[in-house]
Amino acid sequence: MDTEESSVQLADLLQRLTRRLRRAQMSQLAPLGLTPAQERALRLITQSEEPLRMAELAHRLRIVPRSVTTVIDSLEQAGLVRRAIDPANRRAILLHLTDNGMAVREEMREARRKTSEDLFAPLSAGERDQLIRLLSVLDDPSGDRTPPRSPAGERRLRDTAARADNSASGG
Repeated sequence: MDTEESSVQLADLLQRLTRRLRRAQMSQLAPLGLTPAQERALRLITQSEEPLRMAELAHRLRIVPRSVTTVIDSLEQAGLVRRAIDPANRRAILLHLTDNGMAVREEMREARRKTSEDLFAPLSAGERDQLIRLLSVLDDPSGDRTPPRSPAGERRLRDTAARADNSASGG
């Protein structure tokens, strides 16, 4: 298979898998009343140590700021986040997680875990790590070819190194 043909095949496969993942996520998130876009925004808000500015959330989501407004409107209507004026810059809006937002966080994580687990079930742990590395290379706009390792991959590297040390020392 030539490069052009394989590139088209890869693009088609990724597109099909992305649609499949999105449909599965929508199904898992529906009982929570969330769309995948709302879940992504809420996840980033819950992961932040400090309240996020709306512009920062848009940047992290890689969308234009006006698009994040619609997502935040729906999250605010659902009682999951609230907006507040940033005291350091009165033109900026901070996003605060509500108690309801905190409560839905674990259900959201479980829905995301289940969806991902179902999609990647056919792959071994090593294949998953390899896929993470490959997709990370494609996702990095800088072209850096040293993607972050997963925690499971780090453990396997440590275990392999420990076994090698033990066998080298005769233990």
